[in-house]
Amino acid sequence: MLWRQGDILIQDVGEIPAGAQPLKRPVLASSDSTGHQHQIKDRKVACLYLVGREPGQEFYLEVTGDEADLVHPEHDTIVLKRGLYRVWRQREFSEWGSRTVID
Repeated sequence: MLWRQGDILIQDVGEIPAGAQPLKRPVLASSDSTGHQHQIKDRKVACLYLVGREPGQEFYLEVTGDEADLVHPEHDTIVLKRGLYRVWRQREFSEWGSRTVID
């Protein structure tokens, strides 16, 4: 299943790759222009992981509680059930190359 919140895309997956490094805070993306964040409201119910380095880095989310609220001030809250998810920051492409979408 897929979920979208602004420039964030989330897909449920069967596992998190070996070697994934846990991050301190479950912030899926931050906006440089507004300062708003796509984040898990209660950091005790989820852990965000990083695999690899730029430009090929991947993010994974593990919801360890029964559910976790993904919040952002400009979008509806998404409720994710206990499970594993891959997280993408959407990109846009042009004749000059690609860049991360700014929400």
